[in-house]
Amino acid sequence: MGRKPRILIAKPGLDGHDRGAKVIALALRDAGFDVIYTGLHQSIDDIVNAAVQEDVDVIGLSIYSGVHVPATKELMEKLKEAGLDDITVIVGGNIPPKDRKVLLDLGVAGVFPTGTRFEEIVEFIKNRVNGDGEGN
Repeated sequence: MGRKPRILIAKPGLDGHDRGAKVIALALRDAGFDVIYTGLHQSIDDIVNAAVQEDVDVIGLSIYSGVHVPATKELMEKLKEAGLDDITVIVGGNIPPKDRKVLLDLGVAGVFPTGTRFEEIVEFIKNRVNGDGEGN
């Protein structure tokens, strides 16, 4: 890959808590990634459209509101419909342990609950984008 990996950080739905999304966006930028933050209250269609326009390698959903399973399911379906299922999707935020496997089964590459160290997320994305393809 001849350019910096591009990561879209998105807040789907009515979730109004964006501190975590902003902090992770800064951490990823500081780690050398190109980061696009979509802001609050994005529809899944908005997120897919932004991913296309920005030619991203990774979509990171930041979810605090508890809609992580339905929002992720819809995103994965729409990415597949658009022929974009090669984009790595990660989910972070207020994710109960019981839902980690559900998200991975939907096709998410990695799940990062509140409290995950930034270094772990950065390393995961670097490995994923560079081709080892392992999920967490």
